[in-house]
Amino acid sequence: MTKFSDLALDPRVLQAVSEAGYETPTPIQAQAIPHALEGRDVLGIAQTGTGKTASFSLPMITLLGKGRARARMPRSLVLCPTRELAAQVAENFDTYAKHTKLTKALLIGGVAFGEQDKLIDRGVDVLIATPGRLLDHFERGKLLLTGVQIMVVDEADRMLDMGFIPDIERIFSLTPFTRQTFFFSATMAPEIERITSTFLSNPAKIEVARQSTTSETIEQALVQFTPSRKDRSFAEKRAVLRALIQAEGETCTNAIIFCNRKMDVDVVAKSLKSHGFNAAPIHGDLDQSQRMKTLDGFRDGSLQLLVASDVAARGLDIPSVSHVFNFDLPSHPEDYVHRIGRTGRAGRKGKAFSISTPSDEKYLTNIENLVKQTIPRGSLPEGFALPEPRERSERRDERGPKGRGKPAREARENRESRDTAEAPREDRREDRREAAPREDRREDRREERREDRAPKPQIHTHGTAPHGHHHREERREDRRDDRRDDRRRHDRDDRVVGMGDHVPDFILRSFKLKARPATETADEAPELESVAEPE
Repeated sequence: MTKFSDLALDPRVLQAVSEAGYETPTPIQAQAIPHALEGRDVLGIAQTGTGKTASFSLPMITLLGKGRARARMPRSLVLCPTRELAAQVAENFDTYAKHTKLTKALLIGGVAFGEQDKLIDRGVDVLIATPGRLLDHFERGKLLLTGVQIMVVDEADRMLDMGFIPDIERIFSLTPFTRQTFFFSATMAPEIERITSTFLSNPAKIEVARQSTTSETIEQALVQFTPSRKDRSFAEKRAVLRALIQAEGETCTNAIIFCNRKMDVDVVAKSLKSHGFNAAPIHGDLDQSQRMKTLDGFRDGSLQLLVASDVAARGLDIPSVSHVFNFDLPSHPEDYVHRIGRTGRAGRKGKAFSISTPSDEKYLTNIENLVKQTIPRGSLPEGFALPEPRERSERRDERGPKGRGKPAREARENRESRDTAEAPREDRREDRREAAPREDRREDRREERREDRAPKPQIHTHGTAPHGHHHREERREDRRDDRRDDRRRHDRDDRVVGMGDHVPDFILRSFKLKARPATETADEAPELESVAEPE
């Protein structure tokens, strides 16, 4: 049987591997490391959890043992699809290179540029990055890739699925043509063939297991149920999940629960916590510090249930995961292989449960066609019954007043305003009488302004006014005075003050056509005369 000592690795690397507790390489490591040490490009295909990270990190550390890094010019580059996977690769590098003087830098989103710039300026031997943050540093002029000797693309198929094809192609174009390239993935989609034929030169293709197969150490089960109502499907599925976790009992030391959507991740985690489970969510919308804190808690055992989107399905190495629950069947069948691969790692036993409804039939068929096997059917836990939907009246009582949970304070204010509107008119008039002196003063000032603006009598020099004109003017003035008195009384009774003590002059003005003398012709335009009227 091949051992690490037989692979011509650097003695310092062998010492670190021995201290980590490893003696025998996995099949992918035993086949990939010799080709990598010879300087060949490597295309590795293996199931998740078989040690692909060590397959490129161990020979890379050995090959970089001689040489020295220059400022802003890393000697090797490792591309990862997610921040979590990049951080994990960095941890493995620290473990295997602790007896060497090689330096590294981790470039991921959610971290300030300043600290990353300082590391790059000093020069690093290994640069581990996600494509987006790597290009950000390059476009800012902080990074040069012309000194890259070894380039690694980890989880290559996931990089393509996440839309990183243009970024990957651009990064390849920025590196030297003479570089050594490693491609590693658990599945190899047909689209990768074009990338590998373009950027790999005569690669050594290593396939230790048939593509898209599941590990034999994982016990799989598919639990199917039919919701009582379509609008109750989500709630009843959460009840099934809780029942499955409780049925496993103490054997479920920790578990990862996968959902398809980020919003469902939050809802499922909150539901589990409300029922007494130790659960926390992780997905791409959370801050990087929160994501790392959650993962650290799951690794050290302080967190039992990790509710995750597919951001945590790829490459995360948490050896002691006992269970995986697929709350949703993945829409991409390859993701099923990666999800359940989080358990049963390094020869350990694991269990994977998937919850399915009749609407998931299409996804189930695609998964079984991919893995070339039928997922064993399981049953609902003994004694489990779907919860009865609550009556509508009970839900309305829990919400409180009509209006979907309107606060009691707002409802109380509405009642008080309604009582005020229904108060007797006499009470409201009493309130207005208290403000009467101020209103009287305001009215006196308005009268003075009206007298100042009152139009002066005009003398007609070009003839006499039409017959009856003076009588009509007198009647208009009488009616205007009557209206003015009525309005004044009305203002004192039901005045609505909205503009303070000062009323702009233009509001108190109105305009009318001035009477045309008899001698004027019809073609002459009438003049406008301003007349002060009450507001």
